[in-house]
Amino acid sequence: MRKHLAFAVILLAPACGAREDLRPAVGESMPVAPAMAAEAPTTEELLAPTTEQRPTRVDEVFRRSEERQDDRFDLPPPG
Repeated sequence: MRKHLAFAVILLAPACGAREDLRPAVGESMPVAPAMAAEAPTTEELLAPTTEQRPTRVDEVFRRSEERQDDRFDLPPPG
């Protein structure tokens, strides 16, 4: 069992670093340019996440230990 596992790792290890430029599948074309764009976006531009897909965190609640302000909407559950 260990020999088979070691053999599989040896065969698959070189494939981990293999990278090629992305191209459309055979018979397909790149997406058309957006309506107001001067040219069609490149592969890198299409793969880059937008701020909506990966938002940055701007609401840093506490930078240091501070007392919380009273929240009038933080009520106990009815019961």
